[in-house]
Amino acid sequence: MDLGIAGKWALVCGASKGLGLGCAQALAAEGVNVVMVARGREVLEASAAALRAASPDVAVIAVAADITIPEGRAAAFAAPGGPGTDFDIVVTNAGGPPPGDFRSWDREAWIKAVDANMLTPIELIKATVDGMAARGFGRIVNITSSAVKAPIDILGLSNGARSGLTGFVAGVARSGIAAKGVTINNLLPGKFDTDRLQGTIAGAAAKAGKAVDEVRAAQMAQVPARRFGTPAEFGAICAFLCSVQAGYLNGQNILPDGGLYPGTY
Repeated sequence: MDLGIAGKWALVCGASKGLGLGCAQALAAEGVNVVMVARGREVLEASAAALRAASPDVAVIAVAADITIPEGRAAAFAAPGGPGTDFDIVVTNAGGPPPGDFRSWDREAWIKAVDANMLTPIELIKATVDGMAARGFGRIVNITSSAVKAPIDILGLSNGARSGLTGFVAGVARSGIAAKGVTINNLLPGKFDTDRLQGTIAGAAAKAGKAVDEVRAAQMAQVPARRFGTPAEFGAICAFLCSVQAGYLNGQNILPDGGLYPGTY
């Protein structure tokens, strides 16, 4: 299927590995020019080089910066050869807060979680959405977490911050911008085989006093698909949400989780 987005410009955050990289790869494969942002320069540059080799007909720009601070966002918008703030597609993505017991989190931990996983996406939306509306096309995809629908006890920081973003997006998506061709949706990944999942499994194993492999196998067995998802699968879903065909899909929380979530809403 031709997604109709060749030649567009996308800003993909957390794009050096995992789900963010999966999104960058899927978009580039559709002919989208990509500005990849991540903090680790070495891994980012390697991922960008591989993406350029795989998709030689698109522009791939790597920006080593912390997107959660004003200076990092400014660097992304000022990337040489990039579109400035005139992105057609924005994929927000920040590393999840660490797992743990809520009793050990002080105010600073909460502020850091909210800043990275709620306020940063809001700032990126604010900087780009009016330009999208003026040009008549825009796609914003926020990578959040399945914990928004099914909170996980050791991920309280993530549960809280990402739920705040979900509420904000629900309002903005219905504020009139969809009539101007701009959609905002959230992708709520379940158990995808990434570094983040490995860290969560390690935390759960430590809390339960079990071996990591035992916890990993048990969690995989809980998924009706009997496996974890892959970044490539996630990226394909993201690319579709950014397509012209997805123009009537707006303000939604899409839950790719292999059927794990038992709810009906």
